[in-house]
Amino acid sequence: LLIAGLYLILAGSVHYIALSRKGKPVSAAKKSFISAVVPQIRLPEAVLIFITMIWGGTFLAVHHAMQVSGPFFFVGLRFATATLALTLFSLRVLRGLTLYELKAGVLIGLAIMFGYSMQTVGLQTITSSQSAFITAMYVPIVPLLQWLVLGRFPGIMSWIGILLAFTGLMLLAAPSSTDMSLSLGEILTLAGTLGMAAEIILIGAFAGKVNIRRVTIVQLATASLASFLMMVPTGESPPPYSDYLLYSAMGLASALIQLTMNWAQRSVSPTRATVIYAGEPVWAGIVGRLAGERLPGVALLGGALIVIGVVVSELRVRRKGKAAVATEAD
Repeated sequence: LLIAGLYLILAGSVHYIALSRKGKPVSAAKKSFISAVVPQIRLPEAVLIFITMIWGGTFLAVHHAMQVSGPFFFVGLRFATATLALTLFSLRVLRGLTLYELKAGVLIGLAIMFGYSMQTVGLQTITSSQSAFITAMYVPIVPLLQWLVLGRFPGIMSWIGILLAFTGLMLLAAPSSTDMSLSLGEILTLAGTLGMAAEIILIGAFAGKVNIRRVTIVQLATASLASFLMMVPTGESPPPYSDYLLYSAMGLASALIQLTMNWAQRSVSPTRATVIYAGEPVWAGIVGRLAGERLPGVALLGGALIVIGVVVSELRVRRKGKAAVATEAD
């Protein structure tokens, strides 16, 4: 609840700053801050919030599924259902698949497979709440990875977001230890964020050059096939049937969610969408708490710092007469 409260205040602050920079009266900005904390939510924003709540709940579902299934089989099954769902409604579109789109889909799919597989392996040994907060770090990691791979130096707000997020990671990983060491599950989950960050960068690189639906199907199919293939070198066997395996139907939800996001974000600014998505680990923490998971106070502080780091990393400093904090979408 503390992290949820901080998240609402931070969301309101971002909206307040954005309106102030647009030159709106202070009274209007203050009124908007209140409405951001106690929001008058439009339908597209309500849809994105609902999607984020679903995402938050999937961490606990996967955590339970790991009791009966190996990680690579489950990830493969999850993306196989998503591939099948989209393919059934895209047969005509697939006929125009080009070699360039195939290449784009394969590269993005491999990044997805790595990210989700490492996250799922990590969920075998850490709680769903820990996994959700660590996974959220892919947002501030994106500008860092762009710098290392593409040479694009991150801005000051990106560095602040990275610092806040990594500080939060240390507190979340070792709340009662002085050596601040990460467990294997936490290391693997953190490694998975590199795959998710790579996915964002690759999607951005191919955007506008490919058919989104065709590439989406290829990337989902690649993620599924690559996950199944990883069962061979890791010695993982297909599990016997269990009701927990039905959680792989989240792949159907993932396909529907992706289409819904594309619709909703036509009328929701990237800034507001980012703030909404930053609530994913908050919802995961709430679901985990209801399911009996308990995080120490220091770990909760770490989770709060990660959420703040996610939002701050999406802000930009612009100079126009005097320094003002703004978002890319303004």
